Amino acid sequence: MNKNLTIKLGAIALLILLLLIPLLMIDGVIDERQQLRDGVLEDIARSSSYSQQVSGPVMVVPYRKVVRTWKTNEKTNKRYQEIGEERGRLYFLPERFELDGQVQTELRKRGIYEARLFHADNRINGHFSLPAQLGIKEDFADYQFDAPFLAVGISDIRGIENALKLELDGQRLDFVPGTEVAWLGEGVRVTLPTLDTSKTTELAFAFDLQLQGTGSLRVLPVGKTSSVSLGANWPHPSFIGNFLPAKREINDQGFKADWQTSFFSTNLQEAMHRCVRGDCEAFNSRSFGVSFIDPVDQYLKSDRAIKYALLFIVLTFAGFFLFEVLKSLAVHPVQYALVGVALAFFYLLLLSLSEHIGFALAYLLSASACVLLIGFYVCHVLRSVRHGLSFSAGLAALYGLLYGLLSAEDYALLMGSLLLFGLLGVFMVLTRKLDWYGIGQKPAKPLEFDIGVVE
Repeated sequence: MNKNLTIKLGAIALLILLLLIPLLMIDGVIDERQQLRDGVLEDIARSSSYSQQVSGPVMVVPYRKVVRTWKTNEKTNKRYQEIGEERGRLYFLPERFELDGQVQTELRKRGIYEARLFHADNRINGHFSLPAQLGIKEDFADYQFDAPFLAVGISDIRGIENALKLELDGQRLDFVPGTEVAWLGEGVRVTLPTLDTSKTTELAFAFDLQLQGTGSLRVLPVGKTSSVSLGANWPHPSFIGNFLPAKREINDQGFKADWQTSFFSTNLQEAMHRCVRGDCEAFNSRSFGVSFIDPVDQYLKSDRAIKYALLFIVLTFAGFFLFEVLKSLAVHPVQYALVGVALAFFYLLLLSLSEHIGFALAYLLSASACVLLIGFYVCHVLRSVRHGLSFSAGLAALYGLLYGLLSAEDYALLMGSLLLFGLLGVFMVLTRKLDWYGIGQKPAKPLEFDIGVVE
């Protein structure tokens, strides 16, 4: 290979490496803006309420048990009985648990950032079936039971928007703050009437829970059979948790989803017993629900776009170089550098515009601006409108393909592979008869002036 061609290719490679500096700086700006956005969203959630999880209701029956212990007197060597008292609690999950929720979302704005809040109007009902003697088989006479209560875990009680009243077999009882159950966390509780422990007891319950939150709404299916139905005016739900909806309908007006679970699928009774002993990981992981986070994250897409920046610059320079060698034109490295800087500015324009007008429109405006600027410049560099328009058309096609790669997450690798293979094929076809040893050994031919000439 001749010396001139080696110098030109070396200069182009050096320019590509130097262009990594502004690209890394822009990538840093993307991270900084994303952290600023996340901080604002955190502040909005802190001043209203965070993501919500409803856990319960769980019935709690405190008890005191007489404990008789035989001991031996060390001096007389006689045995005697020592009577003490042991305190504990019995926990019962509902036989049936149903939640029917209707959710409305709203936007809270701070500066240029928006947070999506939700207001869930939930109707919760079901029933408990308590066995005779509360399932105690031995020494039942040694037990004394205190007033039972119903505890409902709510991860952020600041989001409760109504006065909670429990409907229990025709009675209306007031909830009070706090669950008094450590493993349920924050929430509410209500004291129940004294239970008749001599027989099986059926208790039907219901209450309305209006709940505000941000991010996501989760439900822990505490019933032996649980049925949860959620509907919202949000058309982009992300279903989360260990269980997907059994049925779901999604359209432009919103979604509706139904879940069905049982103890056979959740094993929640055993998970609760382990949680009482201190291991609550399995119990808390059984929840499911929906996330209301906007799927169009301009920072995530901008970050994905800039990951293709080096490839984009290499392909553009390759096209520029192809014009140079095929048309025997002389293009200065400074002109390569100016085109490369314009390509880098595309990502900064994309980031700044997407914060105000959305990613798709920002991409269109940024790509159009860069194509027009580079096209105008290349027309004068190549002294031909026809060549400049051809280069601009190719650049616009590359921007279109890049947008396709950003939009098709599942097929990005396949599309990228086909794109590179196709471009390699085009380059090989166009240069199949090119004498690479002869490039640079003779001076570039004078520029021809035709209909598309730029004076």
